[in-house]
Amino acid sequence: MKEFNITVVETNNPKILKFESNQFLAKGNHELKNIDEAKDSPLAQQLFYLPFVKTVYISGNFIALERFDIVEWDDVKDEVAQQLVEYLNAGEPVVNEAETQKKQPITVYAEVTPNPAVMKFVSNKKIVPTTYEFKNIDDAKDSQLAKELFHFPFVKEVFFDENYVSVSKYEVADWEEITMQLREYIRDFLADGKEVVSSEAIRKSKETAEQSLSPTQYDDTSQQIIDILEEYVKPAVASDGGNILFQSYEEESKTVNVILQGACSGCPSSTFTLKNGIETMLKNMMGDKVNEVVALNG
Repeated sequence: MKEFNITVVETNNPKILKFESNQFLAKGNHELKNIDEAKDSPLAQQLFYLPFVKTVYISGNFIALERFDIVEWDDVKDEVAQQLVEYLNAGEPVVNEAETQKKQPITVYAEVTPNPAVMKFVSNKKIVPTTYEFKNIDDAKDSQLAKELFHFPFVKEVFFDENYVSVSKYEVADWEEITMQLREYIRDFLADGKEVVSSEAIRKSKETAEQSLSPTQYDDTSQQIIDILEEYVKPAVASDGGNILFQSYEEESKTVNVILQGACSGCPSSTFTLKNGIETMLKNMMGDKVNEVVALNG
């Protein structure tokens, strides 16, 4: 089993210090202000025996402590970090997760994509009604799953489609080290029956989709391009963990502007796919109406 390591990280609040772990610690976020509130966290209970600990925060990959003024962090941080390492490597529980409801039979498997920085995690059940892209944790305010995934320090971006999650990682981690961890986390989240995207966000997505179907929204050429992308291109890029969105058509230059999402965004092979796949297809099917396809975020 891989050993736990703790990295001490300062915060904007001089009284609060973060102890980041190289492995997953707990689901959700826990703020515990005293030992009574820590009844479900054996680790927090132990930390409250330190006389300078005022508040314990436990999240996906870190523990943060707020201190009383009786000490300075420089005097005790190394001792606390060592205590955390010893506790975690002894296999002791961080938080005792309550089984609030019967888990649903969910399976999730990991699938590589053409983008080496993106892994696709496919569920055996539909998880969202349409696509959602989150570039950072602020974007993820309407998705509990995305917010929790961003607590992993190696997660860069998150993308949802009907039955899968695409995760983009930073280079600090290798897929061999983190794929199993992410797969199990996503599976457990879905099995608990939690809401992947808020009902309010889903409602807004439906309204946006209905507006985009308005026949007066686009000219005839733009509508033809959209129909071709929907029928021939989107299923192919979805199988690779990505998505393509029509943005605009410039009649004078005959340029089609699109936006790439998920595994397609930043993929080394996306330029080749765009030029030799999508652009060629549109030229063949629409004749001289299309001269070039450009990814605005490519």
